[in-house]
Amino acid sequence: MAKHKIAWLPGDGVGVEVLEAAKIVLDKVGLDADYEHGDIGWEFWMKEGDPLPERTVELLKRSDAAMFGAITSKPKKEAEAELAPELSEKGFSYRSPIVRMRQEFDLYTCLRPTKAYPGNPINLRDDVDIVVFRENTEDLYSGVEFHNVPEQLSSLLKSISKPFAKFANLKGEEYALSVKINTKKGCERIIRAAFDYAKEHGRKKVTIVHKANVVRATDGLFLETGLEVAKDYPGIEVDDANIDAMTMWLLKNPDRYDVLVAPNLYGDIVSDLCAQMVGGLGFGCSGNIGENLAVFEPTHGSAPKYSGQYKVNPLATILAAKMMLDWLGEDEKASKIEEAVKRVLVEGKTRTYDMGGSATTLDMANAVAEKM
Repeated sequence: MAKHKIAWLPGDGVGVEVLEAAKIVLDKVGLDADYEHGDIGWEFWMKEGDPLPERTVELLKRSDAAMFGAITSKPKKEAEAELAPELSEKGFSYRSPIVRMRQEFDLYTCLRPTKAYPGNPINLRDDVDIVVFRENTEDLYSGVEFHNVPEQLSSLLKSISKPFAKFANLKGEEYALSVKINTKKGCERIIRAAFDYAKEHGRKKVTIVHKANVVRATDGLFLETGLEVAKDYPGIEVDDANIDAMTMWLLKNPDRYDVLVAPNLYGDIVSDLCAQMVGGLGFGCSGNIGENLAVFEPTHGSAPKYSGQYKVNPLATILAAKMMLDWLGEDEKASKIEEAVKRVLVEGKTRTYDMGGSATTLDMANAVAEKM
């Protein structure tokens, strides 16, 4: 019986190819694991009206961790138009399976390390080493949305909110409403996770990212909670910044930042910005982490135009696999993978198209495996 049970969720497009690459590296490092395939993605939306079938949910329940490739997502009308004809009138509504996984399994920490590796020819800066903690289940990604706002909701908002008055006379189909929800518990646990990480890994500073000067209620709660939590970590410096200023200062002075913690949407923004400074989404790895399950993935999408070409850079996925090994307590094997990635980049012989080379997805995976 294998030591670990891994749910294997390739998804769509290049997700299949980058997970194939990651498996080469995991096999080479000798992870003692059973890998079980899970159905997820656009194919199952079209055929079944569910991009995350219940059988895959059950697979995740009996797994220690999961590796996830990428999925295709499309706007509401396009998604409904691609349903099988027999499903088109049954009221199915597309919802991102990765967002649903985060919420159903309470994967509240989105951990996104961003490191500039020596030898990477597309580093924007060579001094970037930032870890982003993004709250993963609340905020504007909570899923509480109305494209056609119900009259009872409009009437309630009109009675309790003066700023809503200018929208109160609109018909429901004339506007849309997305609800931003931050809870005290949600704020505290992601901020504490960031401080715990900083303490454990010798990081010196945590920066709280927000827009509390304008979004006073929800972001105000996030900032207030962060400053309160910081009192429990006297050895770690704390500061805060508005999200708009944060994007400017990250580009100008990335060396001044260490650990960032942010609500869901802002965390999504700054983590992609950080990824671009170290080579783009081909280097953007991510972990969706809860108390009992963690799902690891590259941050890029399914890239349909490259599907089947084995062209994309798999290092984001390979580094996500390294993160999975950290989560599983396989520290030595995780270190071997990262060191092998470093050696390949410094050597410079194997480069995918984004780095100006012609190596395939599997060429890169094999190069990393050989360095181990």
